[in-house]
Amino acid sequence: MSTAVDQQQLSDWTDAFARDGHICLPQFLAGDAMEELQDNLARYIRDVVPGLPATHAFYENREDPTTLKQMQYMQDEDSFFAELIRRDCFVDVAKSFLGEGVVTQGAEYFNKPAGLGKATPPHQDGYYFCLVPNKAVTFWIALDNIDEENGCLRYVTGSHNGGVRPHGASQILGFSQGVQDWGPADAARETKYILQPGDVLVHHSLTIHRADANTSNRSRRAMGLVYFAESAQVDPTLQQNYKDSLTNQHAGMGIATT
Repeated sequence: MSTAVDQQQLSDWTDAFARDGHICLPQFLAGDAMEELQDNLARYIRDVVPGLPATHAFYENREDPTTLKQMQYMQDEDSFFAELIRRDCFVDVAKSFLGEGVVTQGAEYFNKPAGLGKATPPHQDGYYFCLVPNKAVTFWIALDNIDEENGCLRYVTGSHNGGVRPHGASQILGFSQGVQDWGPADAARETKYILQPGDVLVHHSLTIHRADANTSNRSRRAMGLVYFAESAQVDPTLQQNYKDSLTNQHAGMGIATT
């Protein structure tokens, strides 16, 4: 979808998002728009990624470029992704879901390489964002067929109403922190999403989500676009504490952060 969103449909989506903290928008980015994204992603991986610092591109095995698992700050490195995150079709939905203006924050890539992709621990994006108030949304754009075998996303419905949960070091590169008090009550409220390329998930920064490992012979690729509410401000103390923890974890993995 590259044109304006139907207002009645947007209202219905907004109500569902407010209730659940997550929503699936089937084929929100399809056809020519999806082909354009796939082509530019391939170009970015081929031409830009080899020159990126280790903190911008993560691998399951740094000696094997085919195990690329995550990229950050793509909007700062490439004009296509800087334009993608500013498109009205995303911005208008983000504004409606958060109930106010938004600030474009980041374009990211997530992959679970075939047979190698590790599980993503239960976490809240808001823990990493360090916002007050903690109001942000992430659009998660499926680039492959995604199911239980290759690591579909699972959301704890309604968890966006419970504040930031305690997090601790996970030892998973790219997802350094996980919810510490995860339990059966969370698992009982999980919603899983089976997706096709072009389907888009949107979740609140406080919605707990996770994904299993990729046990298939297929990749599990997705793009993420992040938007902060205009009223949300980064808490410097929370941010410094998180950065210190991340630096220590990266050092233990042999990754330089400067």
